[in-house]
Amino acid sequence: MELVQVNNSKPKAENNSSLIIPEGTVQTVEIESSINRQSQFKQNPFIEANTKEVSLSTLKHDCIIPVFSKDNEKTLAHQEFIEIAQDCVGRVFSHHVIEVPEVRVSHQIKGRTADAIYKPVKELLDHEKTQYFERMAFIIRIPSITENINGNDVSLTVGGVRAYNQENLYNKKTYEKFKFFVGFQNMLCCNLCISTDGYQDEMRVGNYTELQSKIMDLLESYNAQSHLHEMKQLSEQYLTEQQFAQLIGRARLYNYLPKENKSQIPELLLNDGQISAVAKDYYLDDSFCRNDNGDINLWKVYNLFTGANKSSYIDSFLSRNVNVFDFTKGLTNAINGDSNHHWFLS
Repeated sequence: MELVQVNNSKPKAENNSSLIIPEGTVQTVEIESSINRQSQFKQNPFIEANTKEVSLSTLKHDCIIPVFSKDNEKTLAHQEFIEIAQDCVGRVFSHHVIEVPEVRVSHQIKGRTADAIYKPVKELLDHEKTQYFERMAFIIRIPSITENINGNDVSLTVGGVRAYNQENLYNKKTYEKFKFFVGFQNMLCCNLCISTDGYQDEMRVGNYTELQSKIMDLLESYNAQSHLHEMKQLSEQYLTEQQFAQLIGRARLYNYLPKENKSQIPELLLNDGQISAVAKDYYLDDSFCRNDNGDINLWKVYNLFTGANKSSYIDSFLSRNVNVFDFTKGLTNAINGDSNHHWFLS
């Protein structure tokens, strides 16, 4: 573990960010190795589905970089996206602890070198195999910025998604698409908590500099105080067991509604299997299950939603996470009878 002393007279990043930077005496930036981080505490993955964890080194040294086939121009590689994000986070949070990125990938694309074109698969040597991952998600935690909500510590977290399946790699190089967020992570279960204001679903960029600029813009405009306030309010509202049962039933019906009816109801992006997982965890989850009388507060409901969302594929994971936050806030209004989310509780 390396500790880098930061000069106290050094000015903070030049921006008008509305992020909360807690006052404190720690003025160091801590750079942790992956081994040291894992030895301190075991983290559950922030997304599961069909993903696996890889290191930044693996992306750099063991993966090829896809190109746009008609002009052979390379794409911005996964590791470049992560390093750009690291650089931006380091600028904005220069006086805080910043952890190494946690990276998860899916949809491995295999290949082979030209000199091994006629070899049987079982005879291929390691240096004759190539690979890259079609989809990649990462997060970077900033654990020195932490708040407590309903007994759960949540730490400021940034991250992003790159999915090559959303690019037209069979054409000439054009704008590339990235997803990026800044929000919080519930350290109890490692569920991500992302709001609309802290998320950009499609950053369209042409080069490194444009991506860096758009990430900085999002970091500087994000209002962490407002986001925390909205999440804390969720713990003050409760659903009865009957209301929760009604919610689950309506949510199961939602995906089968006629198109014209569905258009008049707030969107819920979770699929049928994920709603079933929410229903099961209402009884069985150790941290977010119902109270003894069957009631459950909306903070717990929200975490049941975000926990179920971990089974989403990488390319739909963040948009569903944002959706369930907006949906849960709508339930707050529905409890008071002044929201079109009332359909889910009626």
